[in-house]
Amino acid sequence: MSNEASTSGNETLTIRDNRTGHDYEIPITDGTIAAKDLGQIKAADDQPGIATYDPGFVNTASCRSAVTYIDGEKGILEYRGYPIEQLAEKSSFLEVAYLLIHGALPTKEEMDAWVHEITYHTFVHENVKSFMEGFRYDAHPMGMLMASVGALSTFYPDARNIGDPDNRHMQMVRMIAKMPTLGAWSYRHAQGKPFIYPDNDLGYTANFLSMLFKMSEKKFEADERLVKALDVLFILHADHEQNCSTNAVRSVGSSEVDPYSAVAAGVAALYGPLHGGANEAVLRMLRRIGSKSEIPAFIEGVKNGNEKLMGFGHRVYKNYDPRAKIIKKSAEDVFEVTGTNPLLDIAKELEKIALEDDYFVSRKLYPNVDFYSGLIYEAFEFPPEMFTVLFAIGRTPGWLAQWLELVQDKDQKIARPKQIYTGDRQLTFVPSSERWA
Repeated sequence: MSNEASTSGNETLTIRDNRTGHDYEIPITDGTIAAKDLGQIKAADDQPGIATYDPGFVNTASCRSAVTYIDGEKGILEYRGYPIEQLAEKSSFLEVAYLLIHGALPTKEEMDAWVHEITYHTFVHENVKSFMEGFRYDAHPMGMLMASVGALSTFYPDARNIGDPDNRHMQMVRMIAKMPTLGAWSYRHAQGKPFIYPDNDLGYTANFLSMLFKMSEKKFEADERLVKALDVLFILHADHEQNCSTNAVRSVGSSEVDPYSAVAAGVAALYGPLHGGANEAVLRMLRRIGSKSEIPAFIEGVKNGNEKLMGFGHRVYKNYDPRAKIIKKSAEDVFEVTGTNPLLDIAKELEKIALEDDYFVSRKLYPNVDFYSGLIYEAFEFPPEMFTVLFAIGRTPGWLAQWLELVQDKDQKIARPKQIYTGDRQLTFVPSSERWA
């Protein structure tokens, strides 16, 4: 007996339900089948159809997206079709932000207008300053950033009008412009230092460094090599397909909430150690190793299951993370300015040994972006709790590009995954007077 769905072409999957003997022909589109097509497969008409069980979305596509392409087997990362290597070498963070959100590289006139808009909106309302000053002296900078991004929705109530393209554009400009200000102020609060206002004579990344480190000097001047290195780090972090924080932005955004609230959800997801805290774990590992002479013993400990090799391997990449190659060069440029960190020598030697060892090569454990980024942040003298704040500033245009794609995608619905219920059923309630008697 056969119950066939209508199909077009030869791209189909035939499924036989061994419970009933029925065959089903499911269309294949872009290498996927629609989960709803499985719903027709039932053991009986009065029972629910088949659903998929996929914790963590290991093999489930939640959207169609034209923002970022990743080929984990080949180690390829592209923003809007442009290889990350070319963008890191030849572009700037604000140009990449424009590319991610608008889908194409800007003309000179478009770029000038984009930079002007973002520069003009770097200041925040004075009440935001008061809000941030109200945090405890030891508040985590990431918690402050998460709260202050969400608070922006109260300063711009028109942001709820997400159906207006001009309004959407203004909110995205504001968020990209104000994230460095909020991030820098969260750092200054933790340091017990006065907040520094934006200096709009400076470029985006140089202005951020000024708000972080300016003290009594009239004008803060950062070494251009440091500015470039941090700009490259922002580019490398700008988007990374449907990761945990991007999925959070899309999931919360699917309720048609304002973009500030959706991005605050992304910041919250990034706050977790499994997402944004990996580079700090790399630093702890390198300090524990202590010297190059201790690396062989550490490698042996990893093989025996007594040590963890942090900064190697990735959920997506089964090859050398393309961002890691770029960031390694940036680390060397930064140390030309700040002086060599002995941890860099340990990292290089550890990488060299691991890449030549069959144990790691056979398991496709290659360095990822976190392996060197923590070293760069430490060279800037950032405390570890600031690492994820820097990550969030770089990721903001990617979150916004994904959010914009979501609100314009007519296929998207409010996020509401199925569950497999495992609890009790049909219990009889006994009043407390009887239960306690």
